[in-house]
Amino acid sequence: MSKPFEGVRVLDFTQVFAGPFGTFQLALLGADVIKVERPGGEEMRNGPLSKEWSDRGMAPGWLAINANKRNIALDLKDPKAIEIVKRLAAKADIVTENYRPGVMERLGIGYEALSAINPGLIYCAVSGFGQNGPERNTPSYDGRIQAVSGIMSITGHEGTGPTRVGFAVCDAIGGMTSAFAIASALFQRTHTGKGQCIDVSMLDSTLAFLSPLVSEHTTTGHIHGQYGNQAISRRPTANLFKVGDDNLLLAVNTEKQFKALMGAIDRPELLDDPRFADWHGRTEHEAALREIIEGAFATADIDTWEARLAEAGAPASQVRTIAEALKHPQLAHRDVLQSVDSPHGELNLIGSGFRLAHGGGTIDRPPVSPGADAEEVLAEAGYSTAEITAFKDANVI
Repeated sequence: MSKPFEGVRVLDFTQVFAGPFGTFQLALLGADVIKVERPGGEEMRNGPLSKEWSDRGMAPGWLAINANKRNIALDLKDPKAIEIVKRLAAKADIVTENYRPGVMERLGIGYEALSAINPGLIYCAVSGFGQNGPERNTPSYDGRIQAVSGIMSITGHEGTGPTRVGFAVCDAIGGMTSAFAIASALFQRTHTGKGQCIDVSMLDSTLAFLSPLVSEHTTTGHIHGQYGNQAISRRPTANLFKVGDDNLLLAVNTEKQFKALMGAIDRPELLDDPRFADWHGRTEHEAALREIIEGAFATADIDTWEARLAEAGAPASQVRTIAEALKHPQLAHRDVLQSVDSPHGELNLIGSGFRLAHGGGTIDRPPVSPGADAEEVLAEAGYSTAEITAFKDANVI
């Protein structure tokens, strides 16, 4: 069964996380993504976590988002490399990059130059702040976007102040937004025949994901603070609770779920207690309610309580490490981790976050070394063996 983007060719100049994460989504779904790197490869290949993998140019973080892609290494300072890019772009459906605004234009391969060669081209530029505005040329990393977007201001505990989210969330949001934008432009092209330039801003994308909180502010003037582990519903039973030395996250947000929780801890009489008759009372008497709940939780271990609450219909989960999460039977049932053979051994990587009834995303090809597919890609573009050899000799590729 064919995949959704089979036959779609992507010329991918992205690097680090946001851009490559977006093109990885397309590659999982069948797009022929040709990653263009500088000779020696991009910086993310040499991450600090493992010297063994970094020395191979295969840092684990890089591996995670570069499977299913072919690779060509080009010295874009060389005019011959720019001519190669133009020839490749002439047969591409998509060009995507996440350089600072203006870099591709200075190289002579920005949207105007490439769309003149290929009018149907979809060109996606991913950046921290977008292609215009006073911040367009300032450095933009995930941490900075977390700070400027407001995410850090609502993350953490009131007593200790703001903190970063525990992963590069704004990079991921920007990358996923770029994949959706490209898919939208591809679909639009099917009935207009026109290509276009897409401007993806990580800051804009992050604010779009924060839209409920943005609306709460623009509508009521509310200034959000740090609520720790409490849910945005602000329910006192949607928070983190101690079970001995372990942590159990309750997500009890509805009246039905609260009744289920009281039943599970064998305290149904609290439903008639005036202090806990409604959410306003429960919030006012949150400390007393927490003492009752954690007192009940002290009578058994966390596995018992997780199972008991699930059976009762009160959403809860113990806080797992990533290593523990990967061993969860739910993930095993859905084959979330996919295996692919590589020259460095078997790799276990995460694929698409959704399932299609047919033609869904799979990892079929391991991440490769810089320039591993240069000869194949250039031959497909019409270059002769002699020309490809000359490019090698001149260190163009």
